[in-house]
Amino acid sequence: MRSGERKEIAKLTDIAYIPCMTIRPIIIHPDPRLKTVAAPVTDITDAVRRLGADMLETMYDAPGIGLAAPQVGVLSRLLVMDCVKGEGAPPRPMVLINPEIVAASEETNTYDEGCLSIPEQYAEITRPAEVDVRWMGLDGEEHQEHFDGLWATCVQHEIDHLNGKLFIDYLKPLKRQIITRRMQKLKRERARA
Repeated sequence: MRSGERKEIAKLTDIAYIPCMTIRPIIIHPDPRLKTVAAPVTDITDAVRRLGADMLETMYDAPGIGLAAPQVGVLSRLLVMDCVKGEGAPPRPMVLINPEIVAASEETNTYDEGCLSIPEQYAEITRPAEVDVRWMGLDGEEHQEHFDGLWATCVQHEIDHLNGKLFIDYLKPLKRQIITRRMQKLKRERARA
């Protein structure tokens, strides 16, 4: 990501421009941190702002559309997302602190989900088609928004991470075991490299 793009994203997310945002390593499943319920963020500090900026940088670099703090080894209830797709569309980076789903539709959607912590593995997951989510922003204020389509799927997927749940937990045990074995093999291969 170029410096100008970083400044634009910082402006859009109310993150004071941090010239040296860091791309953090993404934890690969299986890892006990991915199965741990994250603790609430109690105060918006410079460290929390830095985490949000680093996570956006990491998510865009991966590339992905969402990332939860446990995926970078921080067991705090913070997630980032940007589901804007398409050339010429301005990015919409979001940092959600202590997000909670306050309403969900009975109607469902099924998406072929993937995860940055489970690379190159996908499965059709059915979730509510629309959700209302409340969270604290980096400005320290409470926000609430209605999400649908890919945004609804993404925010639910990332909130699951904050609750120690992975998208493969929705799968039948055999399929989940196959994916877990593939990830164990990937981790061994990366450790040797």
